[in-house]
Amino acid sequence: MEPVSVGLIGAGPWAGMIHAPKLAAGPDTRLAGIWARRPEAARELATRHGTRSFELLDELFDHCDAVAFCVPPGVQAELGVLAAQAGKALLLEKPLADSLDGARRLADAVAEAGVATQMVFSFRYATATTAFLEKAAGIEPFGGYAANIGGALHGGPFATPWRLERGAILDVGPHMLDLLDAALGPIAGVRAHGNSLGWVGLLLEHETGAVSEASLTMAATGDLPDARVEVFGRKGSATLFGAMLGDDAFERMVAQFAQTVRSGGGHPLDAAHGLRLQRIIAEAERQLSA
Repeated sequence: MEPVSVGLIGAGPWAGMIHAPKLAAGPDTRLAGIWARRPEAARELATRHGTRSFELLDELFDHCDAVAFCVPPGVQAELGVLAAQAGKALLLEKPLADSLDGARRLADAVAEAGVATQMVFSFRYATATTAFLEKAAGIEPFGGYAANIGGALHGGPFATPWRLERGAILDVGPHMLDLLDAALGPIAGVRAHGNSLGWVGLLLEHETGAVSEASLTMAATGDLPDARVEVFGRKGSATLFGAMLGDDAFERMVAQFAQTVRSGGGHPLDAAHGLRLQRIIAEAERQLSA
């Protein structure tokens, strides 16, 4: 079977660490080329992975079946619409956009074009997460807790403008919301308190009647704990740690994306799922800014 040809939009640190090498490695995908707003960055990353760079976005679209995004959320919302209108399947980063309106526009463009989508909720592709969710489903869960405590805002490759402006809720928040949503049922409501650039606490109500909490920060220092999700039920408990993620998560993600492209869609972590979580994030941010 021929590999799916995937064009990459973005050439920053995460694209260099994950997207480009995983898409180029195959066997299910082929890295067809790279476009970035900084042409020199696209050329350097393309050379490193034996592909070509493009100066025009339309030229990239002409040379691929699908497009992977590794750009800030606001840029993804803008360019994702163009890729969908060009008929390309989309591998989208989280969050879907930098605003609820942007997420709606992208999700609407995807639905109108009828293209396949899948999102990079990296925890969800780990074998450890599959085992965690299977165990959670069997314990009759009624509550849980998630924490993602980091210090990226103090510097390093991920101290990017959108993270410095919006903080943990827009960056690591989608991961924790997605995991609690998967383990305890769809999130139906949120109450938020704290500071987006400091500590954020979320109290979540789920459609199943379960209740959960999430603690988020990217402003911590010192010896920081591993990210974790814990779920409790009438028949036991289940725990997932960030250290369990492993490299296989991204390999599984790429393999699943190739299957999503070939089948024309159907992945549970699609743009519609991303839009649903964006609604929760938007409401939490509204409360934090009130």
